Amino acid sequence: MPRRSRHVLIAGCALVLASAPVAGADAAPAPSVRLLGEQVIASGLDFEGTTVGGLSGIDYSARTGEFVLISDDRSSKNPARYYTARIEVGERGVGPVTITGTRPLLTATGAAYPPMSVDPEEIRVDPWTGDYYWTQEGERDGDLLADPSVRIAHQDGSYAGELPIPENERMRPGSGPRQNQALEAATFLGAGALFATATEGPLLPDGPPPTTTSAATARITVQARSGPLLAQYAYPMEPVFAESRPEPGRGGTGIASILAADPLDPTKLLVLERSFSPGTANKIRVYEADLSGATDILDAPLGAAHPAAKRLLVDLDDVGLAAVDNVEGMTWGPRLPSGERTLVLVSDDNFDSRQITRIVVLAVA
Repeated sequence: MPRRSRHVLIAGCALVLASAPVAGADAAPAPSVRLLGEQVIASGLDFEGTTVGGLSGIDYSARTGEFVLISDDRSSKNPARYYTARIEVGERGVGPVTITGTRPLLTATGAAYPPMSVDPEEIRVDPWTGDYYWTQEGERDGDLLADPSVRIAHQDGSYAGELPIPENERMRPGSGPRQNQALEAATFLGAGALFATATEGPLLPDGPPPTTTSAATARITVQARSGPLLAQYAYPMEPVFAESRPEPGRGGTGIASILAADPLDPTKLLVLERSFSPGTANKIRVYEADLSGATDILDAPLGAAHPAAKRLLVDLDDVGLAAVDNVEGMTWGPRLPSGERTLVLVSDDNFDSRQITRIVVLAVA
């Protein structure tokens, strides 16, 4: 579909992505953010015969009052799966996390995914149907090239469909995403009319990943909820925040999650950038990205493309946490009586007893 047609389609849905430059768009101060509370899920917790861990995505369903969390277990410990949970969130803080259910994610044939055949990362509740849209990163391992994907599951875990992905995000020799740098992040936009995904890192043709001295560029793709690809935008990621120890050059920065900043505005997203460096702590920052002035690069190389604008919403080092963990998922939770929105984050323990599954809740004015 020509680029002009893609923008006309979005405009026809009253969700136009303006093409005017956004100079001065960041003049308004970022909203104030404070720590509401946190809870830890016990390492190795057993629930209905599964190990609760590897939680890499979280979303909130206002219709049920529950959260849904996806595990990035590649069917190696237990079948690929998601969990539902209740988390007490209120003015007084954050109460216990209660796991209420789990279901395996199923293939189109109704079977569980075989070991190492899928790499789940993000999960979103469809605001129209209650179904789950979830991403998986595919594989790049020598001659093994498996495409990432966006799949749809009913609430019982059964397969309900799959969305197309851009050609430039397919695993090909010399092109497509790097290993474990594909579709880590996704969100609904425009009240559910649109779906957006982000690569965790730069595509192979888009240059090297970030280092401590250089930034890098990821791609955010917007498509209709029914599948048609509409546009793709460059997103500038931060350099790695610190050098790894004792061996330098082993750190990284990537997009771990994205989230609609406003349910109606398809041009504003929250982007969770996770920066890690062995031998040091994690650096977790959430930015507000503005796509309205960015160049559509769906069918084009980065070239001189104008990237999305961004401003810092919160650095988790600044909110009073005792430690900043490997945060990979975020969602808006229930609104507080004060009018503040709650931003709920989850960390991935990688099924490692030395790491922690932590729920962190922020209040955003």
